[in-house]
Amino acid sequence: MSECFITVIGAGLAGAEAAWQAAEAGVPVRLFEMKPEKKTPAHRYDGFAELVCSNSLRSAQLSNAVGLLKEELRRLGSLIMEAADRNAVPAGAALAVDRRAFSDYITEKLRSHPKIEIIPAEVTELPDGITVTASGPLTSDALAKRLGEYLGEKSLSFFDAAAPIVDFSTIDMSKAYFASRYGKGEASYINCPMEREEYERFYEALITAEEAELKDFDRAQQRDLKVFEGCMPVEVMARRGRDTLRYGPLKPVGLPYPGTDREPYAVVQLRAENREGTMYNLVGFQTHLIFGEQKRVFGMIPGLENAAFLRYGVMHRNTYLNSPRLLSPDYSLRKEPRLFFAGQMTGVEGYVESAASGWLAGVNAAKRAKGEPPFLPESITVIGALARYVSDENVTSFQPMNANFGLVAPLGHRVKGGKAAKNEALAARSLAYIGTVRETAGIGPMHSENTETEGNHI
Repeated sequence: MSECFITVIGAGLAGAEAAWQAAEAGVPVRLFEMKPEKKTPAHRYDGFAELVCSNSLRSAQLSNAVGLLKEELRRLGSLIMEAADRNAVPAGAALAVDRRAFSDYITEKLRSHPKIEIIPAEVTELPDGITVTASGPLTSDALAKRLGEYLGEKSLSFFDAAAPIVDFSTIDMSKAYFASRYGKGEASYINCPMEREEYERFYEALITAEEAELKDFDRAQQRDLKVFEGCMPVEVMARRGRDTLRYGPLKPVGLPYPGTDREPYAVVQLRAENREGTMYNLVGFQTHLIFGEQKRVFGMIPGLENAAFLRYGVMHRNTYLNSPRLLSPDYSLRKEPRLFFAGQMTGVEGYVESAASGWLAGVNAAKRAKGEPPFLPESITVIGALARYVSDENVTSFQPMNANFGLVAPLGHRVKGGKAAKNEALAARSLAYIGTVRETAGIGPMHSENTETEGNHI
């Protein structure tokens, strides 16, 4: 390889995207990934860009900020979005993927790229030269310790949880039914309805069920346990109030019994994990219950009495940096601009958000290698707004952040038609801007599969 290369640490969503963008810009990349030789407690699969929690990339609609972020990335030539679109599974108005096919697609693309060298090894020291650290929220202990020493900042941490997956053939479809809320998209979700008495019994069992002991590497942090709202364990959410689940993941509105107008008291939804439809995950059921309790309590859900669990829910540590004190809007370190960071360790929360940070870090690492000025998308885009949030020195109480329109620069004028019309106007402005800056920013070809119409991908 050429002496001038970029090192990328970690082949998760952010690292995979960063490596791809730098290589597509013509700069050789050395991509370090410690799997399969070494895995964290959350990892199960050997492939790159493993989705360790849900298989959903959330809303596909442009009136939603993460839906807009997906379209921004498509038009910016994102590898992650290309893989997601080509390995999608039915999910109504959301974009969900066959997680193994998704990972395999990205792994093959990276392994076959002529400018990417894959090095299967753990990194314990920061390399010389331009580096993108995208080692994820489960950064290995050795590298996390080294980063803490180098940055001089105490890392923050919270806990994340994954939902269980069941075998479709063991779901009792005489009690469950296919539907999508309000009829949006195809009827791709399995709905397990509960009447009030069923819900009450389930609720009492859930809030009193036995939780798993945190793994050894997490015990020191049990007293300061913080759980990110977007991945809160279902049992923790339930303890906030008897009806909390009914206004959250078990909301029955828009899901009437087939052939009637009557809605259940509560509804548990399951979403396909793969294109074949043989595996389904319990939507919103991230959990930290012990496996036996998961089998007992979730088996109280109508239709799941005899369900075979292909994977039980798990909980694991996530660690992120105090990015507003450390990073610039291009995701480079202020005190050492050759060092870039990307992914959830920067405080962006979510699969698509992680990929977006990897895209921007990879593009700008390549620009630094070529002596070019950075590309800093304006905050009228979601990708730009997220970058400016994590690098905003005025943020004093930093928390992980999903894509949302509250981060995006306001329109500056009123829009008739309410919130949806306003969000559509924000989306149109963002996509028009990306269309004007792509060529001047030296960005590679966009993902052509979903850019034939101006922002109408659903």
